[in-house]
Amino acid sequence: MPEVIISGPEGRLEGRYHHAKEPNAPVALLLHPHPQHGGTMNNKLVYALYHIYARRGFSVLRFNFRGVGRSQGSFDRGEGELSDAASALDWMQGYNPNARACWVGGFSFGAWIGMQLLMRRPEISGFISVSPPANMYDFTFLAPCPASGLMVQGTADDVVPEPSVAHLVERLAKQRDVVITYQTIEGANHFYQDKQDVLARTVLDYLNTRTDA
Repeated sequence: MPEVIISGPEGRLEGRYHHAKEPNAPVALLLHPHPQHGGTMNNKLVYALYHIYARRGFSVLRFNFRGVGRSQGSFDRGEGELSDAASALDWMQGYNPNARACWVGGFSFGAWIGMQLLMRRPEISGFISVSPPANMYDFTFLAPCPASGLMVQGTADDVVPEPSVAHLVERLAKQRDVVITYQTIEGANHFYQDKQDVLARTVLDYLNTRTDA
């Protein structure tokens, strides 16, 4: 799990990177929760997703947004954090020019940033969004959503109510040629306390269904 330093828009970005053994392995970028609410690349769910992708044979990167940990800069309400994510993806693609697929994953605030990145980078072919904050942020930019992916939501989430995510999925599911798989985890709160193993199995099972994973 080597530490890497990425050149970002506001200076260095601190990251952790796993390089797959297979020459043309797919790549995945993982994005952490809200920086102003304790979110870092070492968040337990982001860490778990990182290892799931690594076990599936991906080259995978997680990093700290600007102003978090040793990353330079300061919080920028999502605009700067999206630029950070784009720079991190550029860095990873530079090391993996022949990757056969590109994925993005995120938890909460990171899921919102990840879906915006998805709209801007046509090479991204799949996504994992855990507890996307559909009640807090505008997701209408997904018009249409350009790739199929998985959204996961806990039924006991008191930060992001499950119906708000279900409504988002219902809207996206009306698009042609894109499949949004929606999985709820019964009794899970926003941080999936005591449900992280269930979340991990849900994500792994989904990845196993995808031919580009």
